[in-house]
Amino acid sequence: MSIAQGRPVNDGDPAYVLLEDGTRFDGVACAADDLAVGEVVFTTSMSGYQEAVTDPSYAGQLLVFTYPQIGNYGVSRGAMESDRIHARAAIMRAGVDRADAPDAEQGWLSWLKEHGVPAITELDTRALVRHIRRQGAMRGGLFPAWLDEHRARELIEIEPPMGGRDLVGAVTASERTVLEGGSLRIAILDTGVKRSIVSELHSRGATVELHPSTASAPELLESGPDAVLLANGPGDPGALDYIVDTVGRLVGRVPVYGICLGHQLLCRALGLETYKLPFGHHGANHPVKDLVRAQIEITSQNHGFAVLGPDGSRTIEGDEAVSWETAYGTAELTHINLYDRTVEGLAMRDVPAATVQYHPEAGPGPRDALHLFDRFIEGARAA
Repeated sequence: MSIAQGRPVNDGDPAYVLLEDGTRFDGVACAADDLAVGEVVFTTSMSGYQEAVTDPSYAGQLLVFTYPQIGNYGVSRGAMESDRIHARAAIMRAGVDRADAPDAEQGWLSWLKEHGVPAITELDTRALVRHIRRQGAMRGGLFPAWLDEHRARELIEIEPPMGGRDLVGAVTASERTVLEGGSLRIAILDTGVKRSIVSELHSRGATVELHPSTASAPELLESGPDAVLLANGPGDPGALDYIVDTVGRLVGRVPVYGICLGHQLLCRALGLETYKLPFGHHGANHPVKDLVRAQIEITSQNHGFAVLGPDGSRTIEGDEAVSWETAYGTAELTHINLYDRTVEGLAMRDVPAATVQYHPEAGPGPRDALHLFDRFIEGARAA
């Protein structure tokens, strides 16, 4: 959102974040000469800032970092999770521009500026995050101090809310592409897939096909894949009926595995519904219990919506692997979030299909859940 017709914003100029409820937080501009409007969310990751802003799941959002110092090890091409920055702005307590760290190819703030992404530093992120935790994620914007609050509110009001919004079309692949590997063939429905997901599959000897989100079931099955992966991505899963219909035509015909948004879409295809979380799950320190193995993993998460339980409840009170019947056979709850007891995964017992809400590819970490890729590959080979 260009402000070229206004006064230029220089590093060190006053700036502010305004939320749609009128709450304002002041700071200092530190990247691109621009403003940004979208949903304001926060991440609790202590590292992985470059991976976060290049994750397509953050499309349409301004990202608040709870860790105080961001940028202390620079940026590098190897940390890119896609081909560009998807977060609309970075909001920090202390943004730094170090380019002399080991493996750094550029400074963080210089990189944001080069890519036209505004940022703000010297802002009380603790107060901002506490406000979001109390009131919920909401629309807001990052503005130069010279821009009148009345005009800022107008810009926020015309921004569509995240609920009911399809953002997948802005991040999906434009055409089918193939990354050649071994004889095992995995088709990915690209709703905003991260590069680390593709890398984890390819490193295990798979040939990976990326399909646009509009691909039909026959198109996904045309090359005879051994399995289909439903990827992460942005926006509201409730607005993606066309993908849910495609997924429903895949279940039972080929092994299907869902990650994050893909988890939500597969769950919808099985008859469950989704709802918007108050402030989402964003960070690399979320404990999830595997109910089947009776183990706890620390996971990386990035989503603003969740799946209702089989009885329509938002939380799962017990630690039992609850089962229920679907049009495709028996489904079993396999994972729950130990922060808020929400659904984090399920598995089908009569057809090869399973999901997890979190990001097992550890981009950024932790690496507790990487074994799920081994399980997925083994299941695809055995099917």
